[in-house]
Amino acid sequence: MIYNKTGKWGLKLPAVSLGLWHNFGSEDSFDNARRVLSHAFDKGITHFDLANNYGPIYGSAEETLGKVLKSDLYGHRDELVISTKAGYDMWPGPYGDGGSRKYLISSLDQSLKRMGLEYVDIFYHHRPDPETPIEESMMALDQIVRSGKALYVGISNYHPKEAKEAMQILKELGTPCLIHQAKYNMFERWIETEGLLDALEDYGVGLIAFSPLAQGLLTDRYLNGIPEGSRITHSKFLTEAALNEKMAVIKELNNLATKGLGMGLSELALRWILRDKRVTSVLVGASSVEQLDKNMSIADGKELPADAIAKIDKILANG
Repeated sequence: MIYNKTGKWGLKLPAVSLGLWHNFGSEDSFDNARRVLSHAFDKGITHFDLANNYGPIYGSAEETLGKVLKSDLYGHRDELVISTKAGYDMWPGPYGDGGSRKYLISSLDQSLKRMGLEYVDIFYHHRPDPETPIEESMMALDQIVRSGKALYVGISNYHPKEAKEAMQILKELGTPCLIHQAKYNMFERWIETEGLLDALEDYGVGLIAFSPLAQGLLTDRYLNGIPEGSRITHSKFLTEAALNEKMAVIKELNNLATKGLGMGLSELALRWILRDKRVTSVLVGASSVEQLDKNMSIADGKELPADAIAKIDKILANG
């Protein structure tokens, strides 16, 4: 496993981090989740990423991790980086959503109980809240670090203007922003075009990319049609229309990966993200040990050839 510095700061994250958004909730197999988490750690994935409402049911992914920490990973806490977030809806009423100090601190307290932890390594505000001043949310993050409930703080889903404001406030408070978690893949490049990567570099903040495979579009899963029981049949984040719109480009990228570079499409998509040294880590999900291993090949640190990157840009531009 390759470990990269997070921006200018001393904390290193694995090139591949494991996200628990799907497949680790109470409606999924605990035994399978346990196998995947333990296998990930054995392979050098030291960073597990969660949020308060990951499941389903809300909170249950954190509970699953808590059980595995107690059973399989007991004694390895200091070898792990565990992150969680709050910002989207979690519980009913006016205090279970958004960016208020009340919500963020209460949510983290609940998360720590679910995971059986005294602190998390990284705590994120999951999204800007239009009804709460950014300074209130950032003051809450500062308080959380000073209280010992988190070692570092980050932001997620912040666009450049809001991100700059948040990072400047945290800098002035003396609790600098460590990392930004943003959606980034071949089909979603707003962090480049809107200047977020440049802003993060200016502040010395790392970036971790979520949805690097575009919810499965950048894999071989849909090359021959939609498999029975696929997430695309019931997901609000991935639709058949989106698949059909991108299919010609997906097939061209797959052809470049398999015939031109001797790798799978998903490996190509993940290596492409890590071509930019401002990216600290890519956040992958996994429904099985086999799927995790398939995405682990990029952990060797090998870079895509410049001509391959140029070909990818041409394919994406024409698509």
